[in-house]
This record gives sequence, C-alpha cells and structure tokens, in this order.
Amino acid sequence: MNFDKANAALDSVYSADSPERLAKAYADWAATYDSETASLGYLLPFLITAWVARHVPAGEGPLLDAGCGTGLSGPSLKALGYGDIVGLDLSDDMLKIAGSRQADNKPYSELKKAMLGGPLPWPDRHFRAFFSTGVFTIGHAPASGLHELVRITRSGGHSIFTVRDQVFESGGFQGVFDELTEAQKWRPVEQSPWFRCYAIGDPAALVKTFVFEVV
Repeated sequence: MNFDKANAALDSVYSADSPERLAKAYADWAATYDSETASLGYLLPFLITAWVARHVPAGEGPLLDAGCGTGLSGPSLKALGYGDIVGLDLSDDMLKIAGSRQADNKPYSELKKAMLGGPLPWPDRHFRAFFSTGVFTIGHAPASGLHELVRITRSGGHSIFTVRDQVFESGGFQGVFDELTEAQKWRPVEQSPWFRCYAIGDPAALVKTFVFEVV
C-alpha cells in the first residue's frame, strides 16, 4: 500500500544522520516518491505556488526552486506563467526525475546538484526569488542555509519557504531570521498559521510558510 510505503520512506529520510545518508534515502525513494507522497496528500510543492504568485509577478525571474526534489512545483508554476525556473537538489536521482519533466513544456531552465547549508553556485543577487518546501524539516537543511539563499536573491526579491514545526525552535530558525533582519538583509512580509503538510496522512505534521523581502 502506498500509504505504508510512504510513511516508511519518510521515516528513512527523517532519521538520516548525515548528508550522505540523506542522499541515499532519497535515491532509494526517488522512483516512487511522487505516487507515495500523493497518497499522503502532500500539499507543499503545489501550495507554495500560491505564495509565489502573490509576491512575484508572472514572467519575472529567474526563480530558484531550492530543494526541488522530483520537480513537482515546476509544471504548476509554468502553468501560472513563470518561465525561468532553476531547480536545485542534493539527490542525483531526484534531479533525474525532475529533468524528465522537461518534455512537459520544460518547466526548468536549469537543474543543479548542490546542498543547502553549503556554498551555492550562483553570484550575488542572481535570482528574483527563491522558494523552498519540505527542505527546512527534520534531518534536512539547516537554518544557516538561509544566509546563502539570501545572498543569491536580488534586492526587492523574495524568500518564500516552509519550516516544519518540529525544527523551528530546535533548529534556531528564529535566531537566523533575527540575524538577517538586524543585518538589514531582509524584512518580514508574511507568515502563515501552522497548517498540515499532508492532507491525508500524518495529521500531526505541521508547517508554516514564511515570506521575506530581500533588502
């Protein structure tokens, strides 16, 4: 049953204790990721497009899908009129599936392998905005990764991302938010209430979406 397999795969990625183990967990999951997260009612790759559309006019870019996974967000944003989207992920296997979507109106202009929390391969102020879902969660990207994402986002651009409830305090996200605000690197624009990231499974799994404007 997809539901049971999806929960087992989630346990595997959440319990990964190193970047290598996390990449291996996603490599093992890549082929069935889309169908199994769909069985849980995984909302985030599609719902994030609402915040992107609210703050970034259609046609403006480039946009960075930071932690794009299998590229579920790209086609939705393409349908909404966004044409210059770059995908970033740590998993070759997930990027391969994201690349296979290129036959479907080529939602991604570029796909790159890199890890959030380390240096990113773009110059300062390169992107109009970045968006990220399911990445700032248990056993995944650290809050410190936001510094590098903000560096590559242009002034007046937007940072749009979700954070899982279980890591918000323990991962020091508020501290990083405050650092970037006090350094006048960004200013807060919007935050959602906590909401379920799986419409069907795991009702206790909550996330919040944050939007900041880069200064």
